[in-house]
Amino acid sequence: MPVELKKKLEEIYSKYNKRELVDPDPLVFVYDYNKKEDRELVGLIASSLAYGRVAQILKSVRIVLGVMGRSPSSYLSCSNKEDLKKSFKNFKHRFTDGKEMASFLWGIKNIVEKHGSIENCFLKGHKKSDTDMIPALKFFSKEMRSFMGNGTNSLLPDAEKSSACKRINLYLKWMVRKDDVDPGCWQKIDPGKLIIPLDTHMYRFGTCAGWTKRKNADMRTALEITEGFKKIAPKDPIKYDFAITRFGIRSDMCWKELGF
Repeated sequence: MPVELKKKLEEIYSKYNKRELVDPDPLVFVYDYNKKEDRELVGLIASSLAYGRVAQILKSVRIVLGVMGRSPSSYLSCSNKEDLKKSFKNFKHRFTDGKEMASFLWGIKNIVEKHGSIENCFLKGHKKSDTDMIPALKFFSKEMRSFMGNGTNSLLPDAEKSSACKRINLYLKWMVRKDDVDPGCWQKIDPGKLIIPLDTHMYRFGTCAGWTKRKNADMRTALEITEGFKKIAPKDPIKYDFAITRFGIRSDMCWKELGF
């Protein structure tokens, strides 16, 4: 099964893992920036807003970046808490309001000031001996909450709980992997330790592949599906994520191509 499935996945990867197929994925916004400090910030904003209808996601990310201007990192470094509250007071994206967005950006600003970059914050919580990114996810979440306050925020999952942390894992995929789709502007994290961004499309694939029988799409399920991919691509287990999830997004692609 792994050999046959790998052949099918390689065919799909070759066919669909292409830059021209990224739109309307919110990853498109990251391509608009050349500096690492802008890319990692834009990626975190775009991935954190990646819930709900695609059209609304794109609209919301565009609004936030429109406020931040040509260099989002420079905008954030020059903004104080009151500036952020005022600039985003009318912002709304499904469960996320302007207060949450301002708090989220304030957390990022302080992360960068304390650690030098968002990447450095993840690295602070990551050891080479770690088998996955869970310790780094927990550290980043804890650091963000120390600046944002301990209340809930729809943009930041609680990695200490059972959440699959889909949007943060998506962000890490963008930052760590490098191919025609993922820009990979970070260099110090092993792609083999990434966890699959578990959405409904990837959950469907994982159950069809027989890699999980769990009913809840939580972190444990994400790890089980990631382990399934590791049998096929141990050094890059989430390599096929983009190509597979296109089947649930694009109307011109059919699940039958996957053989399920």
